[in-house]
Amino acid sequence: MISRQKYKKLKRKRKTKWIKRFLIGALLSLSLIAGYVFFQYQKGVKQAGGANISTEEVAEFNGIKDEQGRINVLLLGIDTRGEEKSRTDTIMIAQYDPKNEKARLVSLMRDIYVDIPDHDSWKLNTANYLGGPELLRQTIKENFDIDVQYYALVDFTGFQTAVDIIAPDGIEMDVEKPMSKNIGVQLEPGLQKLNGEELLGYARFRQDALGDFGRVERQQKVVTALKDEVLSLNSIIKIPELLGALTPYIQTNMGIKDRVGLATQFLLNPAETIETLKIPIDGSYEDKRYERAGAVLEIDFEENRSALKSFLNGEQPNEMTNDSLDTDQENENASTIE
Repeated sequence: MISRQKYKKLKRKRKTKWIKRFLIGALLSLSLIAGYVFFQYQKGVKQAGGANISTEEVAEFNGIKDEQGRINVLLLGIDTRGEEKSRTDTIMIAQYDPKNEKARLVSLMRDIYVDIPDHDSWKLNTANYLGGPELLRQTIKENFDIDVQYYALVDFTGFQTAVDIIAPDGIEMDVEKPMSKNIGVQLEPGLQKLNGEELLGYARFRQDALGDFGRVERQQKVVTALKDEVLSLNSIIKIPELLGALTPYIQTNMGIKDRVGLATQFLLNPAETIETLKIPIDGSYEDKRYERAGAVLEIDFEENRSALKSFLNGEQPNEMTNDSLDTDQENENASTIE
């Protein structure tokens, strides 16, 4: 018979051994995970090759935090082609609301005629050319009374690389019509899987009657498709490689801690859908032409300012309606892409 005291002592030894084994196993697991992350990250860096844009942080970006804890990011898509300055081909405000697990995406038409601080009136995308993301932020603040905390300037070469890493077999997309002019690829109508170059061409196509309005709609569809692909199990394990590959093609004021924190929050609390909005909203603009700026959209700022604020605050008033891609059918302005 083992005495009660010896039994307790033996039990403590077994417990101590179990804890040691657990800690050793946990440390080994963490080491393996860290090694995997580092290896995949370096693999992505090598795959990216040379940088297309400066990855240094812009000296000044004075965006402010959202009082409700929502994260607002100014997303800018550019095609540098070796130039130091470029107008933005894509201007979006992406919002993630971790508390309510909501994601929203606003596309601002690049031809909106706006007052640019200290530079008179030009198209909205000219602001980035004149003063970078900070001047564009100031322009959006002055004209729409909306501020953003972060910005991310993404070169289109990085977009192609990201798509090919996330989905080597392509992203499924329903191409509405033949597309080839000025996009570098030739696309035929129908449901098909598009690689990085083809998906970028699809998102940038504008040579039809819908022009930029059609292109913005396609860009929003592409973002949603990429979100769904990133959240799939097969793609989650590729995130370290993806981050490495994108590093040379992204300029942002978001620090590494902020990026990791945001990614972690989104992966743990993903939004099921992305609510979308286009500015200007339906019936709130006119096509105009000015000798200095060319063809522009002259908009009702009061109406669009109200619609934008309501949307980013999670409201969907009845008066908010967008132009539809289908001329026989009207879509709601604050639509939800499944």
